[in-house]
Amino acid sequence: MIKLISVLALSAAFASAATFTGVISDSMCVKDHKSMNMGPDADCIKGCVKAGAKYVLLDGAKVYKLSDQQTPEKFAAQKVRITGTLFEKTGVIKVERIEAVK
Repeated sequence: MIKLISVLALSAAFASAATFTGVISDSMCVKDHKSMNMGPDADCIKGCVKAGAKYVLLDGAKVYKLSDQQTPEKFAAQKVRITGTLFEKTGVIKVERIEAVK
């Protein structure tokens, strides 16, 4: 057990923060919000999350899961810059900061 904790701590120590740019979406619709007929994309995203989907970052063809599931709500369907650490095996970004890109 101690070896496992040491390995996890060492892995986290080598992971460094990076910047990711993309659009806040949801894990259900990802790219296509029109088929849900819920109005604007932001409304669809928020509705899907309320129904159990998760907020994600859509960066071109890549989709990243986000550790923070509260902050992205105010950025739904917007282009953002996320500062955080990507855990490649799980595809999760541990979010440190989210800011709108103009």
